[in-house]
Amino acid sequence: MLAPTPPLTPRVLIRTAAAPATKEAAIREAAQLLVAAGCIDPAYEASMLRREGVANTYLGHGVVIPHGMVDDRALVRESGLAVLQVPGGVAWHDGQDAHLVVAIAAQSDTHITVLRRLTRLIQDEARLERLRTTTDAAEIAAALAEDAAAPGSAGPAADLRQSFTWTVDYPTGLHARPASAWVEAARASPARIQVRHGAEVADAKNLISLLQLGLRAGDEAVISTDGDDAPAVLARLKAVITGLSAGEKAAAARAAEAAAKAAAPVAGWNPADPCQVIPGIGASPGLAIGPIHVLGPTEVAVPDEPEPLTSGGDRLHAALESTAAQLKALADDTGRRLGQADAGIFKAQADLIADTDLITLACQLMVEGHGVAFAWHRAVERMAGQLSALGNPVLAARAADLRDVGRRVLAQIDPALQAGHALPDAPCILLSPDLAPSDTAGLDPARVLGLATAQGGPTSHTAILARTLGIPSVVAAGPGLLALPAGRTAILDGTTGRLYLDPSQRDLASAHAWRESLRATQEAEARERGLPARTRDGHDLAIGANVNTPDQVPFALSQGAEGVGLMRTEFLFLERGDTPDEDDQYATYRAMLEALQGRPLIVRALDIGGDKQVPHLALPKEENPFLGVRGARLLLRRPDLMEPQLRALYRAAKDCVPAGAPTGKDAPLSIMFPMITSVPEVLALRAACERIRAEIGAPAVPLGIMIEVPAAAIQADALAAHCDFFSIGTNDLTQYALAIDRQNTELAPEADSLHPAVLRLVRMTCEGAARHGRYVGVCGGIAGDPFGAGLLAGLGVHELSMTPRDLPAVKARLRAASLAELKALADDACAQPDAASVRALDREARS
Repeated sequence: MLAPTPPLTPRVLIRTAAAPATKEAAIREAAQLLVAAGCIDPAYEASMLRREGVANTYLGHGVVIPHGMVDDRALVRESGLAVLQVPGGVAWHDGQDAHLVVAIAAQSDTHITVLRRLTRLIQDEARLERLRTTTDAAEIAAALAEDAAAPGSAGPAADLRQSFTWTVDYPTGLHARPASAWVEAARASPARIQVRHGAEVADAKNLISLLQLGLRAGDEAVISTDGDDAPAVLARLKAVITGLSAGEKAAAARAAEAAAKAAAPVAGWNPADPCQVIPGIGASPGLAIGPIHVLGPTEVAVPDEPEPLTSGGDRLHAALESTAAQLKALADDTGRRLGQADAGIFKAQADLIADTDLITLACQLMVEGHGVAFAWHRAVERMAGQLSALGNPVLAARAADLRDVGRRVLAQIDPALQAGHALPDAPCILLSPDLAPSDTAGLDPARVLGLATAQGGPTSHTAILARTLGIPSVVAAGPGLLALPAGRTAILDGTTGRLYLDPSQRDLASAHAWRESLRATQEAEARERGLPARTRDGHDLAIGANVNTPDQVPFALSQGAEGVGLMRTEFLFLERGDTPDEDDQYATYRAMLEALQGRPLIVRALDIGGDKQVPHLALPKEENPFLGVRGARLLLRRPDLMEPQLRALYRAAKDCVPAGAPTGKDAPLSIMFPMITSVPEVLALRAACERIRAEIGAPAVPLGIMIEVPAAAIQADALAAHCDFFSIGTNDLTQYALAIDRQNTELAPEADSLHPAVLRLVRMTCEGAARHGRYVGVCGGIAGDPFGAGLLAGLGVHELSMTPRDLPAVKARLRAASLAELKALADDACAQPDAASVRALDREARS
C-alpha cells in the first residue's frame, strides 16, 4: 500500500508490501512513484537503470539505494526519496536480497542527511527486521527521520530460528583463509546466516565481521539461520566448517615441525639462550646484527576533498573493481607458480575489500561530507584497528593485509596517493615480501646490514645481487616475517638462513665475536685470493667469475678471478627498454675482451624465458614458461635475435682474438648456448655460427652448451661429440631434476643443488665429456659454495665460475684439500639419501 508520511526533507514516498519480481521491476516501480509525485522527469527512470550497470547500489543488510547517473541530474525536478518495502525480498547483487529499496533523486546534496540516517540504521539489525514487515509506513518514515538508533534497540544477542553449535578446533583459530571459505559457503545461500560467540554476533557473509569475533581454538560458536531451507543450509555450512579442520591441523603441525627444526643447532653460529627463530633459506653469507625494519609503503597524507556522493561512489566503485581485477591476476599467477594455498592470500584480500561493513562505513563517512579517498582510508584504518585490538597475532596479520589492500584501492582512487618505500636513517636489517632485482641493486650496504624476504629463492636474481653487494640475506622466510614489529633487535645469518629475534646480551656478544672471527677468516682468504686453486696434491681448477658488464671486470679480477666463466647477455636486454642492435652488442663484447686482456671469457647466448622475461620483445604468453620456448629453443625460432648477437661476437673475435691464441678452457673467447636438449639443436646452432663466422672472416672460437636439463646430462656423451665444452647450470638442473620451481616459496628449501640426484647428473655429465676429451665447467650457485665447489671438483669438474665475492673462500677451501679426498667425499655424497645428509658431511668434516 502507498501511505502518506510525516513531513521530511526531501520528499519521501513509501510503498509497503511491494513484491517486484526483479531488480529492474523494483527500480521502475520506485521511479514511477517519483514521476507521479513530480520529482523526476520520466527519462530519469532509464538513468537509474543505467546506474545499476556500472555500480552496485547494495548498501548492506537488505538496504539498497538506486539512483541516477551524475550527468542526468537535470532530469530531477525536486529532491525526493521513494521507498519500496519488499517483505519477500528481491534479488539484487551476488546473491544479496533487497528488502528496503530507497530510490534517490536529488538536484544537489539535500539527501545527505537521509543517507547518513540510512547507514546508521543499517547497524540496527533488529529494527531493520521490523521495518521489513511492518504495515505502518509511518514507522519506516520515523526510522529515516531519526539521527541515531534508539538506545538499546538492538537488544541482547540472539540466535536465528535454527542453529548448531561448534567448538573451534582450528589450532590457530578462525583466521582469514578459513574465514574466506565460510564466507564463500554462506554467500551460496540467499538466507541470512549469522555466527555468535558470547554476546558478539557476526554476519557469516562478511569476512571482517567474522574475523572481529576473534574466535580462538576452544571457543564455542553458534551458527544460525532463518531461511526456508535452514536445515540444508546449516548442513552445507557445517560440512565446510568441519571439513577445514584436517587441513588447519596439518598446517599447524607443519608449522610446529618447522619451528622445531628452526630451533635445532646448525653448522654456524647458534644462540645459547632461548629466542624466537624464523627459518628461511640462506641466500648470501654473513652475519648481520641490528634493528629490523619491515619495508612497507611510506605513510601518505590523504587529503579530505568532499565531493557529491554520487560521483564519489562512482570513483570508489571503479577503484574497488580495478583492485579486485588486480588481485585476481595476482591470485591466478601465484596459483600457477606457487599453488592454490598461496594464491588464497590474494583471494582473502579480495574478500576483505568486498566486505559490506567496510564499504558501508566508507559510504557513511562520505555521506557525512568526507571525500572518497579520505573516507576509504579512514574506514580501512578503523576496521584494521579493531582487528589489531583483538590481541590475536594471526588477526593482527590480517589487519596488515587489510591495510595493504586498502592502499591498493587508495592508489586506484587517486594515483597521487601511491605509497613509496622508505628506509630509516639508521642502519637496519630489512624485511620485505620480496624485492625486484632493480630494488636490490639499489640497496646501500651501509644502510642495509642484512636482508630477509618472505618469498623468493636462493637462486633468484635478487639473491644473486645480494651476494654481489655482500649483504647477508635470507629468502623464503614466510609471510609471518612481515607481521614483526619494527625496531626489534635481530641477528640474521645469511649462511644458515635464520633470523633470530630479541637475542640476549650474551648472544649478542657471542654473535659479534663470531662475526669478527668470520671477518678475520675472510681477510686471511682475501690475502691469498691471487693464488691458484691448486689442491694439496697438485690438481689445478680454473676459477672464473660471473660478470655481466665490462665495468664489473676489475673487481672480479681483484677478488682472484682468472677470467669470466659466465657473461649473461640477457642483461643487455633486461636493463633497457629496447633490443640492443648488433653495433651496441659488439661494443660491449669488445669492451669485455679488452678489460680481460687475453684472459678467458665465456659468453652465454641470449637466455630468455622462465623467470627472465623481456617485455619489449612481446613474446607469446605461456602457461608454463619454464617448460616453454626459452634458451636455444627461442634462438632457433628467432633468428632476428640470434644472428645479430652472433655477428657481434664474431666481429669482436676478429678484432680482439690474436692469431695463435690459446684454445680449450684458456681461450680468450668462447660461446655457449643455453637450454640444450638434443643433438639436432647443437648441429643447427653450430651451422649458424659457422655460416656467420665465414661471412665475417673471424677466427674459430670454442662452442659449448649449457647442461641444464636431465636430458642433456643423460646423453652428455652424444652431445660432447659435437661440442668443445660443457658448462653446467646447477640452478636450472636442480629445478628440472627435482621438478621444483625455484621461485616456489613453499618448496624452495627442497630445491637444493646438493641433492644426490643432481650430483649424480653432474657426475654423468663429466663422464660423458671425458669420453671425447671435453672440459666441464659449472656456473651455477653451488660453484660459489666452498663445500659444493669441493664436491664438484671431486665429481670431475674442471672449471668453476661464481659471484666475485665468493672467490676467495672457494679457492681457500680447494687449496686445503687433496683431489683424492674430494673424490672420496663426492662418492660419499652421491650415496646419501637426500640433500640434508649431503650437507651433514660438511658439518662432520668441520667438527
